[in-house]
Formats: sequence, C-alpha cells, structure tokens
Amino acid sequence: MDKSKIAGRKVKKPGKQGCKQAKIDLKAKQERSWQSTRECRVRKKLRYQYLEKLVSSREKVICALREEPEMYKQWCKPMDQGKISSEIKALLSGEQQNKPQQNVGKMAKAIKSDANSHSSW
Repeated sequence: MDKSKIAGRKVKKPGKQGCKQAKIDLKAKQERSWQSTRECRVRKKLRYQYLEKLVSSREKVICALREEPEMYKQWCKPMDQGKISSEIKALLSGEQQNKPQQNVGKMAKAIKSDANSHSSW
C-alpha cells in the first residue's frame, strides 16, 4: 500500500491550486512594482523642481554680481574727470557704507544656507 494513505495524509496533486496562488502573487508583485514606479516619478519630479529653483536663485546672484562692477565703473567715470558725485561723497563720509555690498552679501548668505540645508541631495 501507499505510505501516504496509511498515515492518513492527503497527497497534494500539482495543478490548479498552486497556479491560482502564483497568479495572485504575480499580480500583487506587479502592483507593488507599479506603485514603486509612481513614487519614483514623484521623487524625480520633486528633485528637478528643487534643482530648477536652486539654479534660478544662483542665476539671480550671478546677475547681481555682474551688475556690481558696472555700477563701480559708472561711479569711476566722473572721478576720472575730476568730479566727485554726491553718492561717492556719501560713501566716503561713511553714511551709506557697504550699501551696495549688503544686497550681494544677503544673496551670498542665502546661497550658503541653501547649500548647507540641502547638502544631502
């Protein structure tokens, strides 16, 4: 006699029961994959938004830094001719000391703090 029948155990037959479980597992796996893909796309979109914002802020600082030498050139033209404007007199007297540099300094600090806060990216 068959040993499985003697022990009172049923012998599992390969067939549809195993396939049904496998189909459910594959469907669940596929759904997890789709969900993971959706989440990856969202993370990627957020990353690109962050980088675009970072680039635009840095471009603003670069423009401000490029404008600063032009401002100084405009101030120097009358001085080369021996004329001192009221703005220069005010700067020399210390009334408006570091006023043009304050804006650039604020922007530079903003860049540093922005870079430090997102250094893990």
